[in-house]
Amino acid sequence: MNKSLLKLTFTFVALLFGLNTFAQDDFQGKAYYMSKTTMDMDQWGGREMSPDQKKRIEERMKSFLEKEYILTFNKSESIYKEDEKLEAPGSGRGWGGFASSFTGGPKYKNVKDQELLQDQEFFGKQFLIKDALKPLEWKMGTETKQIGQYTCFKATATKVVDEFDWRSMRRRQPPPKKKDSSETGDSAKADSDDPMNEIEVPKTIEVVAWYTPQIPINQGPDDYWGLPGLILEVNADRTTILCTKIVMNPEEKEDIDKPKKGDEVTQAEYNDIVTKKMTEMREMYSGRGRRN
Repeated sequence: MNKSLLKLTFTFVALLFGLNTFAQDDFQGKAYYMSKTTMDMDQWGGREMSPDQKKRIEERMKSFLEKEYILTFNKSESIYKEDEKLEAPGSGRGWGGFASSFTGGPKYKNVKDQELLQDQEFFGKQFLIKDALKPLEWKMGTETKQIGQYTCFKATATKVVDEFDWRSMRRRQPPPKKKDSSETGDSAKADSDDPMNEIEVPKTIEVVAWYTPQIPINQGPDDYWGLPGLILEVNADRTTILCTKIVMNPEEKEDIDKPKKGDEVTQAEYNDIVTKKMTEMREMYSGRGRRN
């Protein structure tokens, strides 16, 4: 038996075992994840900082870039929540407050009804984003690795990036200067004074996921789902999400309730609200610059 066929046979056997194990109607599990996003400080002026300055900023941003989450799931539903910790004074609360406008609150996924719901606060106003689950075109591989006691299989996909996904934001490379530039005077200065002109988000990113057929549900952390087993690890651009612990059928089961608070909007409608607010802020910013 060749290696690929052996792996596919193992997947089939593990899937049968898993289906028998998770057949009960009240089945529930909890998966604990660590999410970490790296940031190139040199892109954002780090080259001009001393090592001590850079270290202090990195420490303050740690609570913004490194978070822990809990995915509570049953056969068709899941809810993904940040496992919030009590922060020490001065440990980056300001960054966390800024990030909450972009990272969002609890995220509910129903793979049976293809439903996505997420709490979202933006500049003090509460929204409820309601949308259809967006499937990824996963390419299944035969490569495996062990994560804890679970054998995981590799899958890859190309994901369209949301325009306000801060995890993939990077500093825009300035275009080469043209000798015969028609942009002069106040318009050129306004563009250079606008801080949002320095930020860009790629249209798509490559995603690598590792899933285990030993837990035969097509759920996963954050936006990820749609594989024949629970997703235990995701590598997407500069972000890694890794499962650190799984509890099957905990003694105290938790209700997987749909988020309900806030003005109901689709993701596209919410992005339009954010775009208008950011435009308003840019105009205020550039207006102050011109008055000065």
